[in-house]
Amino acid sequence: MAGMMRAMNHSAFLLPAILALATSAGQQAAAQSTSTEGIEFFESKVRPLLLTHCSKCHTAKKAAESGELVLDSPAGIQRGGSRGALFAPAKPSESLILKAVSYADAELQMPPDGKLPAAEIAVLTKWLDLGAPLPAAENSAASIQQRIDIESGRKFWSFQPLSDFVPPVVSRANWPRAAIDAFILARLESEGLAPSSTADRRTLIRRLALDLVGLPPAAEDVEAFVADARPDAYERLVDRLLSSPHYGERWGRYWLDMARYTDENPSWLSSAKLAYRYRDWVVSALNSDLPYDRFVRLQLAADVMPETSPGDLTALGFLGLSPTYWKELRLAPQLIEVIVADEWDEKIDAVSRTFLGLTVACARCHDHKFDPITTRDYYALAGVFANTQQVDRPLLDPEPAEAVRQARRQIDALEADLAKIKDKEPDKAAELKAQIERLKTETPGYDAQWAHAVEEARVEVLPDGPDKTKVVYHRGEASDLQIFKRGNPSNRGEIVPRRFVEVLSPAPMRPFEHGSGRRELADSLFTEAQALSARVIVNRVWAHHFGVGLVRTTSDFGRQGEPPSHPELLDDLAERFVARGWSLKRLHREIVLSATYRQVSHVKSRKSNVEGQHASDIRPSTLDLRHASSVDPANRLLWRMNRRRLDVEAWRDALLSASGELDLAIGGPPDDLARPENRRRTLYGRIGREDQDNLLLLYDFPTPTGHSPSREQTTTPLQQLFVLNSPLFEARAKALAERIGPPAAASDTDQQVTSLYRELLARPPSDRELTLAREFLAAGKWDEYVHAVLGSNEVMFVD
Repeated sequence: MAGMMRAMNHSAFLLPAILALATSAGQQAAAQSTSTEGIEFFESKVRPLLLTHCSKCHTAKKAAESGELVLDSPAGIQRGGSRGALFAPAKPSESLILKAVSYADAELQMPPDGKLPAAEIAVLTKWLDLGAPLPAAENSAASIQQRIDIESGRKFWSFQPLSDFVPPVVSRANWPRAAIDAFILARLESEGLAPSSTADRRTLIRRLALDLVGLPPAAEDVEAFVADARPDAYERLVDRLLSSPHYGERWGRYWLDMARYTDENPSWLSSAKLAYRYRDWVVSALNSDLPYDRFVRLQLAADVMPETSPGDLTALGFLGLSPTYWKELRLAPQLIEVIVADEWDEKIDAVSRTFLGLTVACARCHDHKFDPITTRDYYALAGVFANTQQVDRPLLDPEPAEAVRQARRQIDALEADLAKIKDKEPDKAAELKAQIERLKTETPGYDAQWAHAVEEARVEVLPDGPDKTKVVYHRGEASDLQIFKRGNPSNRGEIVPRRFVEVLSPAPMRPFEHGSGRRELADSLFTEAQALSARVIVNRVWAHHFGVGLVRTTSDFGRQGEPPSHPELLDDLAERFVARGWSLKRLHREIVLSATYRQVSHVKSRKSNVEGQHASDIRPSTLDLRHASSVDPANRLLWRMNRRRLDVEAWRDALLSASGELDLAIGGPPDDLARPENRRRTLYGRIGREDQDNLLLLYDFPTPTGHSPSREQTTTPLQQLFVLNSPLFEARAKALAERIGPPAAASDTDQQVTSLYRELLARPPSDRELTLAREFLAAGKWDEYVHAVLGSNEVMFVD
């Protein structure tokens, strides 16, 4: 088997050089990303922890009496104290700070009044593993506080109103098919570059199918498209795919990455067993092309929008499935306040990065170091989520919903009493059972569907005796928050009215006046911040089609993010996206119909094989490959299409589709991916925050503990071992081998191999591939041969 795999990858001798180049570029990009993300992690997670547990002793004022250790400034943390440096970069696990908080040394146990919870030790451990990144000393909170200039900040490119740009004039006037192409070609020509030729039809239909519905095209569909001589054949194909119910499944999964979607929480937290209803709502909303502005408004505020129906409440899963943290009420209120604040912080981070591409959560302890976002902005938004509580609720109108919830509470109490009764009291048990049944039958809507949602309620953390706490929720009430100075709930400042981010709002600032303010926040995203919201989602869609966004940092449109490679194109797309009613399907259609999208991804110096290509489709290229590779090696100017590896969901679905086993049923409860009988699309596999399926872990599925802007792909030996040896892969290969059927005789080899290639790769085998197949199948190892083809890069990658 291994020999066959090597024979099929006859270009393997190029791999070391390619990997060396990729590794070098990847390390540089990773270093920059890690630095920025690490500092964000310090500001949002580590600094609040240090302030809460260490600020009583380890400050500049008390350094002399606390071992010269100062933990309220980056410089002090970097310097360490009388015992030496706090962290050991080469061996993070041996760092002094970790030994102290882990109580590993009997003579050094910090904080002295009790060991930190395991979750907080895990935060410090992750920070150390990241290299203990710290912000630069000159960017301290005090100096930043003086430098924030909102009026100047409003001039930043991403905060500007959208402009309707006229497509530029280009010299190769016959190449553009759409406005997109004029902008792309103008940049190419300014650098002395030219676009690549159009991909052949077999490549295009596979590219489109995997992009738009996440499934490879059937062999008969490929042949029909190749033979279709109508001038609008490509447009017809695009429209058919966009109207498929599988479109919502494909693009819904991308949304769920940002929504931190999970089907399963740790056992000590609230259940997420109804999460699939939110997942199915996302799929349905995308399939119906629900305008993006309404799509977002429903996810933030469906319960406080008068024009919604009970079924719309399912959309609140975006907030209703937010991560929660264990609140040990035997701890002091000061500690519980930090945990409650961490939950607000997570929601602020998810909402601001998902919809605005801004890292507002970095302003929790002080004004943002890079962007014009103040601590007042942070606590103005925190007030919105401090008055929004996660709750399970029936999908009914408010009055019957409340009646059902009261009935459920009564039944829970009755069932608790019933559990205490022994056999000696059968009459009492019978009466309790009768009461339970009466409540179930007499409460209208008792059997209605439920969903994970949110409700308007103010939270209050109160003492409950010595070093104990109670958390009280006041339904229907709302109040503003005080600033937590340096992120410390025990050190409070002025009260900040709930409102939108100042730099995105016109003066004078208007506070939110209705309940928590969620509806007004949702409206602000599409009024005050309309231009930014449009740029962010347009860029996300572009990134999923081309592998990288016009703005590479898809969730950071601030000063630490990268500027757009084609700013006029981004604005032009965003402006038309808004003007056309925020239609995501129209945006997809415009992108995939462009000549830019239709380019080949693998450019060869010799004439490429255009089998399956109509003469009317072929657009000649004057590309100088050597020049293009030297001027734009990363292909940021898009002189060709990017070749991309399928994400794990599309890859597993492709395997099941090839073997003829894929179950295309839409929606419903999740199933374990590890269960051998599970043939459903990977979208419907069970996702957990604590435990994750091994296949997903192996192929870079994002952890649903926070907002995930993109998939970070890795290449490891374990992945190839999985292809060669896993039961999942072996079963798919065996089923595919049986589906095609082995050659009955040596003379049938070419026919069976051709059938396999057309079924699996949507193309005939090359002469070299046929020669290799004949040599290998001379030993009669049909199952192993099919396994090798199924495991080839061509199945996993899309050109």
